[in-house]
Amino acid sequence: MKRKSAGIKALLLTLGIIIALFSFSTLQAQSKTAPIHKTTSDMGWWDNARFGMFIHWGLYSEAAGEWDGKPIKGIGEWIMNSAHIPRAQYEQLAAKFDPVDFNASQWVKIAKEAGMKYIVITTKHHDGFSMFKTKASKYNIVNATPWHKDPMALLSKASREQGIKFCTYYSIMDWHTPFQQAADTNAIKPTYNPTTLTEPAKYVSYMKQQLHELISQYHTNLIWFDGGWLKNWTSGEAHEIYNYIHSINPSIIVNNRLKFDVGDYGTPEQKIPVRGLPGPWETCMTLNDTWGFKTDDDNWKSDTTLITNLIHCASGGGNFLLNVGPTSTGIIPQPEVDRLMAMGRWLKVNGEAIYGSHRTPFNIALPFGYATEKPGKIFLEVTQWPQDGVITVPMKNKIVKAYLLANPKHQLSTTRSEDGMVIHLPKQGPDPIASVVVLQINGAVETN
Repeated sequence: MKRKSAGIKALLLTLGIIIALFSFSTLQAQSKTAPIHKTTSDMGWWDNARFGMFIHWGLYSEAAGEWDGKPIKGIGEWIMNSAHIPRAQYEQLAAKFDPVDFNASQWVKIAKEAGMKYIVITTKHHDGFSMFKTKASKYNIVNATPWHKDPMALLSKASREQGIKFCTYYSIMDWHTPFQQAADTNAIKPTYNPTTLTEPAKYVSYMKQQLHELISQYHTNLIWFDGGWLKNWTSGEAHEIYNYIHSINPSIIVNNRLKFDVGDYGTPEQKIPVRGLPGPWETCMTLNDTWGFKTDDDNWKSDTTLITNLIHCASGGGNFLLNVGPTSTGIIPQPEVDRLMAMGRWLKVNGEAIYGSHRTPFNIALPFGYATEKPGKIFLEVTQWPQDGVITVPMKNKIVKAYLLANPKHQLSTTRSEDGMVIHLPKQGPDPIASVVVLQINGAVETN
C-alpha cells in the first residue's frame, strides 16, 4: 500500500508540474495576443476636441480621377488599384507632382476657422508613396518630385503655431513595397487589393523606421492606421507596432485599424452609429463622394447635413473627422472651404454644446433633435423647431434655468408634464439649421 501511495503521489506531482507549465505557457501566449484594455495614450485633448480635419493628399491627387484621358470610377485615392496601373507607370506621377500653391499656414487656418481642433493627414496611403522626408525609401515627396519640400514639417510647425493638434495617417497595406504581393500580379493590369504580406519581418522593420520618423520629426499626437485587411497581417505584428509606438512616446493615440482589438478608439467610416458606440469613437466622412481629389466629383453635402452630422456624433459621445481632398497644386477646393466656414460660424455661437461634451443622457430618440451634456448642463440641439413652440424633455429634474445658447440673457419658461419637462420656445429659432437650448440643473439627470 505504501508503494502504491508513493507512486500515486509521484504521479500527481508530475501531473501538477505539467499543468503548471501548460498554464504558464498559455498565459505567455495570451499576454502576446490579448486585446489592449489599458492605454497610456493622452486621450484627454481628443475627447474634448469632437471635430477634426482629415486630409487625403498624394500622387492620386495628380491623377485627379483620370487615367489615359479617361475618368475612372471609384474614390480618387484608389486609382492605382481601380485603373489597374502597373507600379512603374504609377511612379511617373511623382515627376509631375509639384504643389506650388501649397500653404501650410493657410490649410491650418481653414481648419481652425472651421472650428476643428486637430488635423489627420495621409503620410503614406495604400499607393505606398511617402508624403514626408524618409530615409526608408527614395519613393517620397522630397526625393521623387520636382517640389523637393516636406509638407509634413511645414504642417506640423503651422499646427503648433495655431494651436491645432497635428496627427498622421499611415497605411499598413502598401501597393508599392517589395514586401507585399498584389492580389493579381498581371504585369499589364494588376489588381493590388488586398495585398499579401510576403516578408513580414522586413515590412515591420520598414514600418518601424517610418513611424519613428513621424514621431521624432513631426511630433505627431496620433497615428491613424488603415489597410489592416491585407493578408498575413497578424495579431502579433499589430501588438508589436502598437507597443513600439508607445516605447517612443507613451502618450501617442492610436486608432483601432491595426486590427485584432489593438488601439485606443473605434473608427466607423461614412456612417454615424445611431446611439454612438461604447467607449471612444470617431466617424470619418467625406464632403462629397471621394477622399482623394477628383475633378468630376461635385456631389457636395449640404451645410445642414454636415452640421447635423457633427451634432449627431457629439450626441453619441464621438468625434467627427471630416475630409478635404486638396488638388495636386496644394489648393483645398473652394466648395470644401465654403462648407467648413459655415460649420465654423455655427460652432462660434454653439461650440459650448459640442467641445468637451458628453453623450446624451437620454436612452430614447428626441423628436426635436439631439442632446449633449456637461456637469450641471444639458444642451438640446433642436434641428426640428416645433410649430407649437414647445418641446418636452423626458426628465424629472427641476430646471434651474433655461435659455438659448445664442442669447443667454433671455430666459425660457418651463413647466412640468407627465412626459417630462416642457420648454416654451419663441416662434423661431435663432439658427435655421440647429438652435441650442441650455438647461441648467442640479445633480445627475433623472430620466422619465
